[in-house]
Amino acid sequence: MLDLNFVREHLDLVREALSSRGTPQDALDRFVELDAERRRVIGEADAINQQRNAASKEIGTLMQAGKKDEAEAKKAEIAGLKEKQTELERQRDQADTAMQELLAGLPNIPASDVPVGPDETANREIRRWGEPREFDFEPKDHVDLGTALGILDLERATKIAGSRFAILNGAGARLERALVNFMLDVQTREHGYTETLPPFLVNRQALFGTNQLPKFEEDLFHIKDDRQFALIPTAEVPVTNYHAGETLDAADLPKYYTAYTPCFRSEAGSYGKDTRGLIRQHQFEKVELVKLCMPEDSEEEHEKLTADAEKILQLLGLPYRTVVLSTGDMGFGAKKTYDIEVWLPSQDTYREISSCSNCGDFQARRMNTRFRRAGGSKPEFVHTLNGSGLAVGRTWIAILENYQEKDGSVTVPEALRSFMNGLEKIS
Repeated sequence: MLDLNFVREHLDLVREALSSRGTPQDALDRFVELDAERRRVIGEADAINQQRNAASKEIGTLMQAGKKDEAEAKKAEIAGLKEKQTELERQRDQADTAMQELLAGLPNIPASDVPVGPDETANREIRRWGEPREFDFEPKDHVDLGTALGILDLERATKIAGSRFAILNGAGARLERALVNFMLDVQTREHGYTETLPPFLVNRQALFGTNQLPKFEEDLFHIKDDRQFALIPTAEVPVTNYHAGETLDAADLPKYYTAYTPCFRSEAGSYGKDTRGLIRQHQFEKVELVKLCMPEDSEEEHEKLTADAEKILQLLGLPYRTVVLSTGDMGFGAKKTYDIEVWLPSQDTYREISSCSNCGDFQARRMNTRFRRAGGSKPEFVHTLNGSGLAVGRTWIAILENYQEKDGSVTVPEALRSFMNGLEKIS
């Protein structure tokens, strides 16, 4: 959430920043109106409070002078002022609530080096790794490969649950599990993350904290009971909220967490997109990376987090490119995002496999997660960062397509063989 005082004091800057994200200006116009109303009400309430204080002193003087009737009249005057002050305070609280609700619906302000543009066409590629393989045969997509190998069953998944679900069998299921273990081992042993296994159901406050609510209500799967739980759309939600409401010691920062979870998304508004295979599912698996750090370190930590995610693809020998997202393509809570896109031969293009975002203090403000520097200084909001390290299903797709052979078999990347009981080929 944006800081109310920052918005008030830098209104033109905020207007320009949110305009670059395609945010309608009427929200800020309404903010200005509410702020003016709030200031007016506070001014009137302060004036009445001064009148009440002055009248109270007069009452004492009148009582001492034996002017009881005049004192009682002054008391009645004070009672009327109190009622008016109470009403003004109610109006002030209404304005405060409306302003907070309005701020909750505004996205983060982009970093100064984020490319400005309306959508993905303005994204900027910053690096590539690896060379796409040249096949001496027509490469198949993961659906044809997985179905022929008997490791992917979309038809029975549809029978059981509906479209956008999948069943992995045999070596396909083992490959998924191997990827999870491999990713977690790399992040914990080589990059210093602490592994955590969070709840897969969360409450509304946690979803608000990581900005899924109120904007993305329709993209969640909700549990229909009084507790108002929802299935997590990403491990970012429970893991980032781990320190919600806490004030941490600066000496304990940064904190690195990694978590494997299934993720659940209704994909509202995405119908007709990526409907074939595993690209966009209602249920998928992901290894998430989350960091909490001091503000002055967040840019460096963002670069390191992105490199940690890229390392997985390097170890698997999968070609990829990294792009910085434009203002119009960036997620709601991010101030800067790198997308890592893996090469898919069947589509002859790169497809997103990880988004690595620096959210600044945007989420911490919603979660009320702070830290205190040495010397008893005033608490400050931490900066939060998150990214996929990686989306497991899309990595599964990339392995099948990039490591396929002419006979329809799939070579297991060397880095995964110890997690596959030494299996070198799926055939």
